[in-house]
Amino acid sequence: MEDKVELTSMVHVLARLRKEGYTEDFRVTEDGKLCTLDGKQEFVPDQVQIVNFYRFEGESYPGDMAILYVLETASGAKGTLSDAYGTYGDEIVENYMRQVKDLGKNLDKHK
Repeated sequence: MEDKVELTSMVHVLARLRKEGYTEDFRVTEDGKLCTLDGKQEFVPDQVQIVNFYRFEGESYPGDMAILYVLETASGAKGTLSDAYGTYGDEIVENYMRQVKDLGKNLDKHK
């Protein structure tokens, strides 16, 4: 349970991930491709894998739920993608992420 207390906000999680090399900020385009914010790289779902994800809930308003995906791409780009979670989620992002290979949070990395 490393850094359990420290990783309570998205800001803390993002800071830790940046230190680990996940420096790209991704977005999903209207035509269903993941791209870097500068638009210089685009990825279809089979070029991306989810290596981890974090869910955040607003303390005062349930609509403040968010999910942060930690992604690696076939080109070696590593970064994050955030979206609202639940009823406020972006349908385009949700559809894209359903197609991406999920390595799962329960991987036993010690074996």
